[in-house]
Amino acid sequence: MSLEAIQKVADAEREGQRRIAEAQTEARQLVADAQKNGEALIKEVRAGAAEEQKKLMRRAEERAAIKAKEIDDKARAEGDTLRKNAQARLDEAADYIVRRVVGAE
Repeated sequence: MSLEAIQKVADAEREGQRRIAEAQTEARQLVADAQKNGEALIKEVRAGAAEEQKKLMRRAEERAAIKAKEIDDKARAEGDTLRKNAQARLDEAADYIVRRVVGAE
């Protein structure tokens, strides 16, 4: 083999090594970029999920407040009805007690 052919083979080998090194560097950069983009996407998704969770909590709290008011209103109405019925029967109870006491003497 001639010296010129040997030189061409050596040059080709160096060029091949250079290309391999460039490809490895590019591959590492692609992996780093993908990881960085993936982490950014995860953060974005988490932030969106946290915001959605806050919205759902606000809605649940609003529904709970409405339901609590409905229960409170119903309990107050039932209490008022019971008080009115008790008041109406108070005179009857007093008359009954007086009759029993007077009748027992």
